[in-house]
Amino acid sequence: MLLTEIKSLAEPDMRAVNQVIAGQLKSDVALIQQLGFYIVNSGGKRIRPLITTLAARALNDSHDKHITLAAIIEFIHTATLLHDDVVDESMKRRGRDTANALFGNQASVLVGDFLYTRSFQMMVSLENMQVMQILSNATNIIAEGEVLQLMNCNNPDTTEAVYMDVIYSKTAKLFEAATQLAAVINDQPLEIEQAMADYGRYLGTAFQLMDDWLDYAGDAQALGKNIGDDLAEGKPTLPLIHAMENGSQSQVELIRQVIEQGDGLDQLDAVLAVIKQTQSLDYTYQQAEKHAQLAIDALSVLADTDYKKALESLAWLSVKRDS
Repeated sequence: MLLTEIKSLAEPDMRAVNQVIAGQLKSDVALIQQLGFYIVNSGGKRIRPLITTLAARALNDSHDKHITLAAIIEFIHTATLLHDDVVDESMKRRGRDTANALFGNQASVLVGDFLYTRSFQMMVSLENMQVMQILSNATNIIAEGEVLQLMNCNNPDTTEAVYMDVIYSKTAKLFEAATQLAAVINDQPLEIEQAMADYGRYLGTAFQLMDDWLDYAGDAQALGKNIGDDLAEGKPTLPLIHAMENGSQSQVELIRQVIEQGDGLDQLDAVLAVIKQTQSLDYTYQQAEKHAQLAIDALSVLADTDYKKALESLAWLSVKRDS
């Protein structure tokens, strides 16, 4: 199924999600509305609320609770973006100025806090303790993942296992919650709930692996950011970790140096050469494909519907993308 077909299938639900988001962004504080609308409408893929709605429909959802749930997921994700861009001192995201570049760090952090607290108000409205437990736990784990990633910056001794822990916490956990909760609000048995959680976790992992692959193999114009941004920030992602595990002594020393210094763009060509020689991009891509397949396998418990096909297709599209 093509992405255009998936979006067409989900269009009624996603239109309703966007209406909820717009309504929940309303505030007597003008800056909250202004900055909130800017970041929410910044051209993101909306993949997290998309998989929430598709998963709910794949489970024969008969009410509209998944609409509120999808909006909550997007608010949590948006809040993390606002905070991330401040921490990373990012000036561009998807080719547009970041909120902190336009409105300042203080406003970005505080509006991020507003989105977090608004999402918890919306959780309460669903009157489901399990929903609150899963989302509050996910939000806490995401925060831990961001701190762990900060600790790993400029640390060339970061292992692949630690890296995988980071991407589970900072990215895959929210994907996992997004699809698990579709089962929870539809009172599905534990087997289905676990399968949907597995799908989200594996999809989120594949998605982040591809983000890290694209940072070295993508097209800057398509990405809306510069190639090598992770290198410039001293982030030891899988392409670098694998290259250090398989490179020569001089190659390892080069990568260690650029990670430690966190200003390796002047060495980008040399680092890219090492990544290519050690087949580290191939390895990263293979890991993304592996997790995409695991996501698809998790859906075997579902009945065959267009919504299941859409979820399966999204898993492969998460890998076959250029931005």
